[in-house]
Amino acid sequence: MANINSTSGKHRTAQVAGAGFAGLTAAIALRQNGWDVTLHEKDSELRAFGAGIYLWHNGLRVLEGIDALNDVLHGTHTPPAYETWMQNKSVSKETFNGLPWRIMTRAHLHNALVKRAHEVGVKVRTNSEAVSAEAEGRLTLQTGEVLEADLIVGADGVGSKVRDSLGFKQDRWVSTDGIIRLIVPRHKDKLGDEANWDNTIDMWNFEPRVQRILYSPCNKDELYLGLMAPAADPRGSKVPLDLDVWVEMFPFLEPCLADAAKLQQARYDKYATTKLDSWVKGKVALVGDSAHAMCPALAQGAGCAMVNAFSLPQDLEEHSSVEDALAAWEKRIRPITDHTQALSGEYAANRSLSKGNMFTNEALEAARYDPIKRVYSWPQNQ
Repeated sequence: MANINSTSGKHRTAQVAGAGFAGLTAAIALRQNGWDVTLHEKDSELRAFGAGIYLWHNGLRVLEGIDALNDVLHGTHTPPAYETWMQNKSVSKETFNGLPWRIMTRAHLHNALVKRAHEVGVKVRTNSEAVSAEAEGRLTLQTGEVLEADLIVGADGVGSKVRDSLGFKQDRWVSTDGIIRLIVPRHKDKLGDEANWDNTIDMWNFEPRVQRILYSPCNKDELYLGLMAPAADPRGSKVPLDLDVWVEMFPFLEPCLADAAKLQQARYDKYATTKLDSWVKGKVALVGDSAHAMCPALAQGAGCAMVNAFSLPQDLEEHSSVEDALAAWEKRIRPITDHTQALSGEYAANRSLSKGNMFTNEALEAARYDPIKRVYSWPQNQ
């Protein structure tokens, strides 16, 4: 594990734009390697957006590397199996050959990362929005303040102003389907005996219309629901939830869906992908959705973002020039993300997960990566 008193990064400064999972991970990892780090968040407080999240072995190893794993494990859940249903009948149960994975609320993960950032001495500035960056190592804030640093990290999301100010070439496309993500009470005692309700259950229905619910228990009290429907379906994509249209297809989940329909803040998001020609320019590195937003089919958006952010100081320790280090970092770490992003997009476009048993060795490539040892440290599925 990196030493927070490392001398090789002494007196080097980093400005990190965006306090999501990628930005927090980058800030913590850099600070643990001796960097003087300032983290900028445009909102008035550090808080998580969204509902639930999956972390696999790669993301859990990142948490171990930044000493946040124990905080995250408490109050989260690993299901006995990932089960796939088609037309409300089970077609597969996958256990991934023992590969570690975990489900949690996004708030739970975010809180653990914020706590760790404060512990290691990351300087946090709220109400501080980055609006542009320069490859020479300058970050401009909404206030007009210009900050110079040895490293600029753009972790400001899919609409990244850091990225767009530097003119990265990008391809962006959206999928046919989208998703409504919600956290509701589990109501395990009210769900009957149709299933083991401690499992993840990926429920697909193609008749009489396309609707999917990804049922994901986060802990003993909270349930993460991902409700997928085509964007062209006005009832399936409606928010707040159209309770009747979902209960008709998934009647056994009515107690949970009734609570979901009450949530006024629900949002329907189309699956989207962003691919850039490069993640680096001079002393600027992009991490997370600003660099590689991906469809959620393989549940690796956050995992890849955290791995890439955690890996930054590894290459910075090994090169005297920041520019050389960032080029080496992208060359080393990007192929895993590109592969995962492409396969996630393919799975989403073809609705491949509905077939069951789709977490193949290829699909689990990113999950098996160990960013601390920099190897694929988990056996492949047999």
